[in-house]
Amino acid sequence: MSPLPTPARRALTAVSADGSRIHVEVYGSEGRPAVVLAHGWTCSTRFWSAQTAELALDHRVIVYDQRGHGRTAYPGPGACTADALADDLEAVLTATLAPGERAVLAGHSMGGMAIMAAARRPVLREHAAAVLLCSTGSSGLVAESLVLPLRAGRVRTRLTRVVLGSRAPLGPVTPLSRRLLRYATMGPATAPDRVARCARIVHACGRRARVAWSHVLDTLDLDASVGELRVPTAVLVGTADRMTPPVHARALAAALPDCTGLTFLPGVGHMTPVEAPEAVTEAIRGLVAAYPGAETSPAADDRTADATTTEDVA
Repeated sequence: MSPLPTPARRALTAVSADGSRIHVEVYGSEGRPAVVLAHGWTCSTRFWSAQTAELALDHRVIVYDQRGHGRTAYPGPGACTADALADDLEAVLTATLAPGERAVLAGHSMGGMAIMAAARRPVLREHAAAVLLCSTGSSGLVAESLVLPLRAGRVRTRLTRVVLGSRAPLGPVTPLSRRLLRYATMGPATAPDRVARCARIVHACGRRARVAWSHVLDTLDLDASVGELRVPTAVLVGTADRMTPPVHARALAAALPDCTGLTFLPGVGHMTPVEAPEAVTEAIRGLVAAYPGAETSPAADDRTADATTTEDVA
């Protein structure tokens, strides 16, 4: 099936708590149910292109670049924290949603961690109708990683930390780098074009941001925040995920106050929105249908205009 054409985009800037300027893109028509998509480590808004194209036909889709990714500048290692993830998500919600307007929030990997980090925030509780946690975890990310085929323990954890936090530049995309990326982050049967797409996105992430966020993920502990995510939440994971293997999804499903379901995608790796775009889009649509938020009021346009600079992009 050929990909859908990407709908018209409106680009804007949300300003986070520390002044960081977060690149945001909005697709689809005002008045449609809102969906907010948060990407993972080393990715960008492009990671959600399949979901954006499909959902924008009948939703208003909001995507943003995490700090140091895509078109959002890298603010320095000290500004890369779990709290910063929550701050940036809060800024995006405030800039794009009207007071009382509720959206389905979907977070992949580090994007899911941003949602968990913001669980206690009044802004998230005001605006989240439901949540999809996709290929993510709340703690023990390095210790549970299966990227290195070694027995679990201190040696594997130490070596995994070295690999994920490597300062070596990724360089251009090559056949070897695509094979390595597929092994580490995707299922063995992933189509070559999807591997290539992920490789282009990941290799575009700057080295400094990649390394800084790897250190944050290494020590991340959001277990307490999971219990504060008091909105209907679905969990989705690929059975071949080496980065955040299914043990994390099971733990999340058990700890969430209102888990609506735990979905395993057979043979799919960590990059679920690209590897299994139909399944991820269907999960988001299901949450929108089951937990509809308030439709956009005219105040949404005024709020966005006051808070951001916008431009229409074909």
